Amino acid sequence: MIYTPKTKIALKLCFDAHKEQVDQSGMPYVFHPFHVAEQMRDEASTIVALLHDVVEDTDYTLEELRACGFSSEVIEAIALLTHEPDVPYVDYLERIKTNALAKTVKLADIAHNSDQTRLDDGDRRAEYWANKYKRAREILEE
Repeated sequence: MIYTPKTKIALKLCFDAHKEQVDQSGMPYVFHPFHVAEQMRDEASTIVALLHDVVEDTDYTLEELRACGFSSEVIEAIALLTHEPDVPYVDYLERIKTNALAKTVKLADIAHNSDQTRLDDGDRRAEYWANKYKRAREILEE
């Protein structure tokens, strides 16, 4: 992970936003964005990876992130990665595909979400998730 003053702000914000959340296996959710950020190679992608679920899954807004001093490039990528409930998943992926930064983070997000070792043994949703993320990867890489 790239440690700069801005990524440190993003790390703290990510932790604060997700500290009470757990994933579907009961693990602290914050491990997920931290893992995705570990796959990134520059400041902008690291920040986006850390914050990719903050607006979608917490009370934080894009305006609050902008007020933290994150670049318009970062804010735009986070906005694209924020899946609005009324937007079909395929349309959401098609929008992400138009932005290299958002696409890079989403592919890393999908890779981590596809890791079935994160699921409990016998989780009946494993096949559903595997198929969903396989198709998502195909759409993003078209």
